[in-house]
Amino acid sequence: MNYVKLGNTGLEVSSLALGCMTYGAPDRGAQSWTLDEEKSRPLIRQAIESGINFFDTANIYSDGNSEEILGRALRDFAQRDEVVIATKVYFNSRRASNVSGLSRKAIFNEIDNSLKRLGTDYIDLYQIHRWDYRTPIEETLEALHDLVKAGKVLHIGASSMYAWQFAKALHTSQRHGWTPFVSMQNQLNLISREEEREMIPLCRDAGIAVIPWSPLARGRLTRDWDQSSDRAERDDAAKAYYTQHTAESDRKVVEAVATIAAERNVPRAQVALAWVIQSAGITAPLIGASKPHHLTDAIAALSLQLTTEERQRLEGPYLPHAVVGFN
Repeated sequence: MNYVKLGNTGLEVSSLALGCMTYGAPDRGAQSWTLDEEKSRPLIRQAIESGINFFDTANIYSDGNSEEILGRALRDFAQRDEVVIATKVYFNSRRASNVSGLSRKAIFNEIDNSLKRLGTDYIDLYQIHRWDYRTPIEETLEALHDLVKAGKVLHIGASSMYAWQFAKALHTSQRHGWTPFVSMQNQLNLISREEEREMIPLCRDAGIAVIPWSPLARGRLTRDWDQSSDRAERDDAAKAYYTQHTAESDRKVVEAVATIAAERNVPRAQVALAWVIQSAGITAPLIGASKPHHLTDAIAALSLQLTTEERQRLEGPYLPHAVVGFN
């Protein structure tokens, strides 16, 4: 396992982060494809034993059960000071005033809920899950700054927004002397590369860590174009993110992944993930794992060096896509 600094911070993270949206009990508002605690724990343990020290979850994943499962597993399998826990705030399944979004009240309430569920005194990386159009960014940033000063949070990050919004937030923090964002969690994979236009160049210029989600396009890049999967059939987010894509260009990308994987005699997931890992400005992609081989493939991708010619073959068919996932 390789380790890198998280942006301009002194925090050291593995070059892969385990995304924990996959873990959550069905009776806790989880998606039908998630794994309960008994099935989740061996995978979290495998990740730790493989050298992964970076774990990402969110308060909304399975109504907080993902945080609970992760927290208990880390207490049993790892030392707290050796792991980096990232979670998020914004969404809330409760349809009530002041419980969702990024108001000072919502943030202060949700941090305590997350700390309790994770069973820890502090969060290493606390991220805003989306941009809140109804709350002034100044209110959000000052609240996050106060959490850092209170010792409940070490660093703050953001996820899935327009580059102008992120630039505004960075400027606002600097102007007020508040704690700045140190990371951006955005979508990047071979069939969704719109973040290459503005967000990733902004992050590279500002020294912001980029920790992409969905590097395999919810598995779309790991199977034949006409083949589906159990999760693909039941994952509403995947349908929203990828069904609107230009089918012909995406098909050619998927076929290029398959061809290069066959030439290299490796699984397609390794090729698709290696492309993300080796893209400019990337710190640590978020990988989901519902089976042991998902982790072994991901770790192997760290050593798979794509040639310039192979990258050109993978990137050549791409056509622009509509931006999705910001709301």
